[in-house]
Amino acid sequence: MIKIENLDFSYKHTPVFRNINLEFQKGSIYGLLGENGVGKTTMLKIISGLLRPTSGICRVDNLLSQDRQPMFLENIFFLPDEVHSPANSTPEKFINDFAPFYPKYNPEVFRDLMKELEVDPTWKFKEMSFGQQKKSLIACALSLGTDYVLLDEPTNGLDIPSKADFRKLLSKRSNEETTIIISTHQVKDVENLIDPIIILSNDDVLLNASIQEITSKLFFEYGGQKREDALYSEMLPGGFLNVLPNINHEDSAVNIEALFNAVLRNKQTVKDIFNR
Repeated sequence: MIKIENLDFSYKHTPVFRNINLEFQKGSIYGLLGENGVGKTTMLKIISGLLRPTSGICRVDNLLSQDRQPMFLENIFFLPDEVHSPANSTPEKFINDFAPFYPKYNPEVFRDLMKELEVDPTWKFKEMSFGQQKKSLIACALSLGTDYVLLDEPTNGLDIPSKADFRKLLSKRSNEETTIIISTHQVKDVENLIDPIIILSNDDVLLNASIQEITSKLFFEYGGQKREDALYSEMLPGGFLNVLPNINHEDSAVNIEALFNAVLRNKQTVKDIFNR
C-alpha cells in the first residue's frame, strides 16, 4: 500500500501540495487526474522517491519512498511522459540492461506484450515512430513484475487503435497484487479503466472516490433538457448530459470527462457532497 500523510511540497517558494493525505490500495488502477500544472507528475515523483517532500511522509509498503532502498526500488517502476530512448539500442536490449534489478521480470511477458502492441523488439529505437517507442516502453514497464507501476501521460503519442490496445493490456495485467497509477489530463483515454479516481487541483485533493461511490453520490442524466440545477451540463446528440447530486439514489453510468468538469467548476460543493 502507498500511504501519504500530511504531505507538503514546494518548488522553491511555489507551494504545490499542502497537508495532502492519500492512500493507494493494491489491486486497483487509479486515475490521477487534474489540469496541467496541478502536481500530477510531482506526485508520481514523490511516490517513486525522485522528489523529497518538504514535510510529511510517503511510504510504500512501510518503506519511506525518499530513502529509495533496494527493496523499494525493485518493486516500483515509474514511466515518465518523456523518455529519451537510446537511439541505437533496441527494446530487447534496453530491458535486458536493467532487468537484473527487477527479480520478478518475465521475458515471456515482455515478448507477448510487444507482439500484442505490434512492435518488433529487435528494431532500433531510432527506426521507430514516437508511438512505437512509447508502446515499447509501456511493454517494458508492464513486464517487470513490480507491485507498483506509475505511468505519466502514457497515451501521449498513441493513435486511437493503440490507445485501445493500451487499455486492453492494462486490464489484463492488473491483479490483486498490483497497484497501477495513471496520471493524465486526457480523461477519455482511460475511461472504463480507472477505478478509483483522484482529482487534484492546485494544492488540494478535490475528489478521491471509487466508481461505486461516485455513482452513489452523483447522477449522470443523458438525453434530457439542460438543467439549471446541474453541477455541469454538456450538449450531446439527442439532448444534454447533466451531472447532478444523486438525491433519488438512481443508477447511472459515469462520464469521466463530465465528472472532471463538474468537480473543477464546483470544488467545495462536490467535496461537501462526498463528505456527507
